[in-house]
Amino acid sequence: MATLRTDRWWLQPVVTASILTAFVVYSTWAAFQNANYYVGAAAHRDLISPFYSPCLAGDCVPGAGHGFAISAWTLSPALIILIFPLGFRLTCYYYRRSYYRAFWWSPPACSVADAHGSYSGESRFPLFFQNAHRYFWYFGLVLNVILTYDAIRAFHQPGIGWGVTVGTIVLTVNAALLWGYSLGCHAGRHICGGSVKSFHQSPLRYKIWKFLTPFNVKHMNFAWTSLIFVAFTDIYVRLVASGAITDYRLF
Repeated sequence: MATLRTDRWWLQPVVTASILTAFVVYSTWAAFQNANYYVGAAAHRDLISPFYSPCLAGDCVPGAGHGFAISAWTLSPALIILIFPLGFRLTCYYYRRSYYRAFWWSPPACSVADAHGSYSGESRFPLFFQNAHRYFWYFGLVLNVILTYDAIRAFHQPGIGWGVTVGTIVLTVNAALLWGYSLGCHAGRHICGGSVKSFHQSPLRYKIWKFLTPFNVKHMNFAWTSLIFVAFTDIYVRLVASGAITDYRLF
């Protein structure tokens, strides 16, 4: 690439591309497994992978469902769910910057030439799909509510009572990080204050905007930690469900 920079400017896009590729590969593999995504009453637990929640397929593992199922769908329930969080992240303003630089080299770094000879913005296929970001954000909030419910359910240990296990902490931290990522979204902050000419005339929206602003400041941090931790949560539930590890009860 044409540049006078002598530092390792390529390191950040390479690391970014590696992490994002690893996540896509793992989440795709996990989505097609259609097994070991729920730890139920037989193990005195109620733990479900965030990749499979809500479990809407007609053949969900008993106890994993949320009271509604698409009976005609017999493939992995994760194939229904993952389209929304993946769509949310792929159209996220922060992630656009990351993968534009890491995969498309447009540009790969500051003061480094763009790898493309022309620029059309996000007005052509497939980039015009980025305009759907706010709608994926709405679906993301719904999924956050469901994952919060899953975290609360995890504190109930069938046959034992209420308590805390490592799994309940994992699901709770996962839900909290996803809320932090969603609340810091630029689309959400814009909905609260982007169209307001004077906050003096909209005190409630100003309070909401102020509440969301600290999350927005840490949006990058929440983006990466929530991405890594949601994969870790699926791995943890998968290992417990397969019997590879034990979900230890703390109290």
